[in-house]
Amino acid sequence: MQRILLADFQVSMSHSARPDLSASLADRLTVERAVSDLRRSTPVILTEAGQTWLVISAEAATAGAMVELIPDGAPLTLVLTANRAEALGLAIVEEPGALVARRLRAPSEAGLADPTHPAGSGAPGSMPLTIDVPLPAVADAAIRLMKAGQLLPSALLVPLAGPIDGLISLPRALVLDATLQGQPRLRRLSDARVPLTGAEKTRVVSFRDQVTGIDHLALLIGDPLSQDAPLVRLHSSCITGDLLGSLRCDCGEQLRGAIVTMNEAGGGILLYLQQEGRGIGIVNKLRAYALQDGGMDTVDANTTLGFENDERDFSLAAEMLRQLDVPAIRLLTNNPRKVGHLAGFGIEVRERVQHAFPGNPHNRRYLAAKASKAGHLLPAEDESAR
Repeated sequence: MQRILLADFQVSMSHSARPDLSASLADRLTVERAVSDLRRSTPVILTEAGQTWLVISAEAATAGAMVELIPDGAPLTLVLTANRAEALGLAIVEEPGALVARRLRAPSEAGLADPTHPAGSGAPGSMPLTIDVPLPAVADAAIRLMKAGQLLPSALLVPLAGPIDGLISLPRALVLDATLQGQPRLRRLSDARVPLTGAEKTRVVSFRDQVTGIDHLALLIGDPLSQDAPLVRLHSSCITGDLLGSLRCDCGEQLRGAIVTMNEAGGGILLYLQQEGRGIGIVNKLRAYALQDGGMDTVDANTTLGFENDERDFSLAAEMLRQLDVPAIRLLTNNPRKVGHLAGFGIEVRERVQHAFPGNPHNRRYLAAKASKAGHLLPAEDESAR
């Protein structure tokens, strides 16, 4: 009951009626709340140009959650990314970031968004989504919210006559502005000494994303802030590799190897970004693993789920470095795209430092896909071993 009352407050109160909050803070809180609600399978409402839409994540629609909110006889529109639509054989869209809309007969058909769901695992071209409908005006904002919540990038949209009590409502423009890459949105929170294996002189600084609510960490190893261009690694979280010791990737080796390398170099900064599975989240990464077990490589699995090859937001890393007052770095990476991303966000990368480890029978195909499809620069000996 308390959650609904808070939502009612957020829906009914205008910005002008919130004298204790700045407009920008109120906007961020609203978007963060919308992302949180969607992750809990609670729909949200998006508005644009006098139109109102109920937005349900594809995952919630397949589970039947909150579907009772859909008015009887209301048209159901499933919004898919071009990558997912192409995997289904519904459309071939060459425009990057394009979206596709199809009419559904029932909410359960939203399972087409998930290739690991029975509804979405059929052969391309065999799907019942044959009715092409105009893309709803709020479709792009709906997909932005799904990605911010690390949900499948697909949404069930239903037109409404007006808002629904208890559900948060926000305009399309607000979502697009708040989720735009490169906008400052991190708040530095805590700083503590945390001795690590391989680097006993380490401090950990935490940052919170004011849009998604996700926390990111900066590991300051040794004395990097006294260096002109410290060694830096952007490490995306990997629960399976970093914590569980999975052999399907090289993430755990890269994490522990970076800590030792920085310690031996007299200092460095490891930015631990909560962007699992190249930004798709742990649940979707496990879905991608299931597709890989069926024969796909890591890149094709992500795109079949509807994502881009890499969904990470490296502007967050650049903002962390700026808040740490580190304008120039030496980047510990095999991925030259990270160099370009950081440079684009105002960080000078003076050198790219190789950071590769030998493969094993479980991850050689994964490493080969990173080299051939994602442009990672791996040593020739590793490529020949695969």
